[in-house]
Amino acid sequence: MESSAKEKEALQLMAEADKKIKSSGSFLGGMFGGAHKVEEACDMYARAANMFKMAKNWNAAGNAFCQVAKIHMQLQHKHDSASSFVDAGNAYKKVNPQGEAINCLNAAIDIYTDMGRFTIAARHHITIAEVYESELLDIEKAIAHYEQAADYYKGEDSKSSASKCLVKVGFYCAQLEQYQKAIEIYEQCGTNSMDDPLMKHNAKEYFFKAALCHFIVDELNAKLALQKYEEMFPAFSDSRECKLLKVKEYDSLSRIDQWLTTMLLRIKKTIQGDEGDLK
Repeated sequence: MESSAKEKEALQLMAEADKKIKSSGSFLGGMFGGAHKVEEACDMYARAANMFKMAKNWNAAGNAFCQVAKIHMQLQHKHDSASSFVDAGNAYKKVNPQGEAINCLNAAIDIYTDMGRFTIAARHHITIAEVYESELLDIEKAIAHYEQAADYYKGEDSKSSASKCLVKVGFYCAQLEQYQKAIEIYEQCGTNSMDDPLMKHNAKEYFFKAALCHFIVDELNAKLALQKYEEMFPAFSDSRECKLLKVKEYDSLSRIDQWLTTMLLRIKKTIQGDEGDLK
């Protein structure tokens, strides 16, 4: 009952806000505080949006936040406009992730990059990537947004955040059998990590995943790569990941996750194929 009352109140606020916007553009409205009426309307749309949220009418909330964003943009309140587009995107995400949610988040990103706020823009690229990843199952588009986020983080010298995004890219490139790209990404992440005291512990995992991808493509190159990683990062030699690559008995050393299982099966298939070629 309370939900429908909130919705009714929100609809009334939207109607009043619409009237204020219309009258602000008229000749008399211009004479008698047109800009003030626009600001009042903006406040009403924002209150309506929050009431729609409480009523869980996500589409209506998204529409109302979009109105707020557009008015803020007209008034040159860029930061408020971007924040409102994010609010709209988060509301639409509940009901329409493919269309309006992504459109609104992209609109926010455009404003933030225009303002030079690249770290915030990167965060919203990650949100879009996650929508493509979990809701829309479009991995290629998820990869593109993770890469863009990584670029922005690199530009702002946020190495750790950039690496997290790149690791996602490497993970999906390997799944899509884009092994060369995955190798380059994991090697880059490994090299960046081994020189950073806070990220050093991740380096062995990245070199391990790069080597796995190498093994699927070519066993000889994989052995050379493994040697290179050990020389670059001596701590890798004593790791269980390195021992697995040498003895292939990782199951007894650690629980294997699904991604790793898939990669190991592909290595097995490659090795069996090579043996068949030799016969």
